[in-house]
Amino acid sequence: MSNHSAGQSLGGESARDGVMRFFVSAGEPSGDLHAANLFRSLRARHPGAECFGFGGPQLAAAGADVLFPLASHAIMGLSGIAQALPTMFRIARLALDEVARRRPTAAVLIDYPGFHWHLAKRMRRAGVPVISFVPPQIWAWASHRVYKMRRCFHRVLCSLPFEEAWYRDRGVTAEYVGHPYFDELHRQRVDVEFVESLRNRRGPTIAVLPGSRGGELDRNLEMQIRALRIISRARPNARIQFACFKDEHRQRVMAAADSAGIAIAAHVGRMAEILSAADAAIAVSGSVGLELLHHGVPSVVVYRVNRLYRAIARRVLNVPFISIVNLLAERELFPEFLTCEDASAAIAARVLRWLDSQSDAEKVRESLRALKRRVGQPGACDRAAAAIIECAGRSLAA
Repeated sequence: MSNHSAGQSLGGESARDGVMRFFVSAGEPSGDLHAANLFRSLRARHPGAECFGFGGPQLAAAGADVLFPLASHAIMGLSGIAQALPTMFRIARLALDEVARRRPTAAVLIDYPGFHWHLAKRMRRAGVPVISFVPPQIWAWASHRVYKMRRCFHRVLCSLPFEEAWYRDRGVTAEYVGHPYFDELHRQRVDVEFVESLRNRRGPTIAVLPGSRGGELDRNLEMQIRALRIISRARPNARIQFACFKDEHRQRVMAAADSAGIAIAAHVGRMAEILSAADAAIAVSGSVGLELLHHGVPSVVVYRVNRLYRAIARRVLNVPFISIVNLLAERELFPEFLTCEDASAAIAARVLRWLDSQSDAEKVRESLRALKRRVGQPGACDRAAAAIIECAGRSLAA
């Protein structure tokens, strides 16, 4: 890794040329989306603002100089980490060299612990104001690592309401700005004709969200397909609609359904439309839960793991739920299955209960509407942009 000395200031110099310049890094597709929207908010406050760093196509489309497509290299499992280490070392050197050359006003790192902690420590040591936006959920699985957040970041901008008090109680400068996913969701415009084409067909619509990473399909798709086969037998008129992240996933889904003998449709780029028409959903656990909340869809949340991981999870998880919706609600609105067993029968039973009982489904929808009113409002990126600029100003003045 690059070895910039602690006394060598890398940050703050961009103010001298009158340009606000930000290093932004996102290591996953959802982070790429948040980074893009954040940069737009920063530029709205400072029209000449510049951005460089790591991300994906959405950050690039927003006008940033993406040095490496980190958001397209999501890492899963120990083997994935081992294979990625050479790349991580190389791009860490790239980041620190570019920060030294371009001298950003501040650095904003989105989730992606481990690698971002390494960058944050070195950037802060060199004088760059470093902010965590959408911080990793260490309160759930690694609360002892809060010392790293305290040591590495000047400020943590929290996306979930309970995070601010949790961080502050542990000596971290933190504030709640809201979840940036809701900014994007309120901006979405659905294809009304496509939605109507789903709603006008006979039978209920079941949305299936298989995950945005190949590893998530590896773990969960087979169990989802088994659950759908049970549902199809009980409700032959059910219309199963997969919302896939990319075409490679769509092809895998179609092949798996064909082998199982069930009729489905699989789409890329149609998440909003499918959820707008859905009567119920089966989803792999993740930030997509916020989209399910936004659309008010009764959902079963799944995440299949191996036996070792399940045993470890029982010991290290500090929260009662894996679904972000259940965490926000502080109760189980979405039945969830973090399991090493085949839970397909239980998953199917939950979905069929909602299809068979409109009153049960409506109770869930009403709870989701109330939760959305409380936590699902837009504006997180604007509030984050204001906090980032204020934090950078304080650091420069110190």
